[in-house]
Amino acid sequence: MATISDTGAGDPGRDLVLTRSIAAPREVVWRAWTQAALLRQWWAPAPLTVVACEVDPRPGGVLRALMRDPDDVEYPGGGVFLELAEPRLIVFTDALEPGWRPAKNPFFTAVITLEPGARGGTEYTARALHKDATHRERHEQMGFREGWDSCIGQLAELAGRLARET
Repeated sequence: MATISDTGAGDPGRDLVLTRSIAAPREVVWRAWTQAALLRQWWAPAPLTVVACEVDPRPGGVLRALMRDPDDVEYPGGGVFLELAEPRLIVFTDALEPGWRPAKNPFFTAVITLEPGARGGTEYTARALHKDATHRERHEQMGFREGWDSCIGQLAELAGRLARET
């Protein structure tokens, strides 16, 4: 049976992709993704912060975060999880709201893969899937690479710290 994550090699005309090595086991990276208290610590690119967060890591479960910038401007974001396979795969989308209701302004679906990396680390890949090249370009112009790379760096720092504590 095919699953949501069976997206093949991707579509460079519609997908944005970031890959990074994280010096922490993927089980730790998984925890940082699926526990609200940990997600709050890395999900927004600094100097933004996450001031509220809800995570229900199951298909149909909510992923919601409220980010705030230094001028107190807030940026809500969220959607639902579509597929999870601990500790290797997280798929979520903003195209749906809880209860499988269509979102007003769908933008992308994210496929996060956590593969075993060198020396017990994690090869982290984030792929943002868009409905067309226009939406992909818009996401790129919004600062996808800089913002998501910053967040992955914050995730790597947190996961490294958590791994050293265990």
